[in-house]
Amino acid sequence: MARNDDRGRDRSRGREDDGLTERVVHISRVSKVVKGGRRFGFRALMVVGDGKGRVGVGVGKAREVPQAIRKAGEHARRSMITVPMVSERTIPHEVLVKFGAAQVLMKPASPGTGVIAGGGVRAVLEALGCKDVLAKSLGSDNVFNVVFATFEGLKQLKDVEVEAERRGLPVSDLLAPWKVSADV
Repeated sequence: MARNDDRGRDRSRGREDDGLTERVVHISRVSKVVKGGRRFGFRALMVVGDGKGRVGVGVGKAREVPQAIRKAGEHARRSMITVPMVSERTIPHEVLVKFGAAQVLMKPASPGTGVIAGGGVRAVLEALGCKDVLAKSLGSDNVFNVVFATFEGLKQLKDVEVEAERRGLPVSDLLAPWKVSADV
């Protein structure tokens, strides 16, 4: 009888307290033409993050929606990356990324700005734990390409301290004036 008690559990699927939040960004119905007609399936796009600088994106396909979501979540967990952030609030520098026909521009923002982004970009940045960032989706509005462009852009971000050491400059020279007062 105790087995029925876990029906309403969250999407962590048996992973107790791993601290990750999962967000289904998009579910689309896909079809395959076979001899007897069409076979329908589902494709799920999911973002997983811990809200502290780690994020992953995954796609899952299956004949049923729950299986597609489960597969997407597993793929997203395997593809997680750690993103360098400034004061755990914003990204260290501006980045423009193209993925397919989608382009995403992300810029650091001053404290209190919030996440100014739309759709898929917002889902990725919120799962990451970014609190202040400006983002604009340019080009295609295909949600899959926009999410993957955002993910690729986050992969390209460089840590401020490492970059300052490489250039032989103090960290304060690489940060915007409003970032210098915050602890880095």
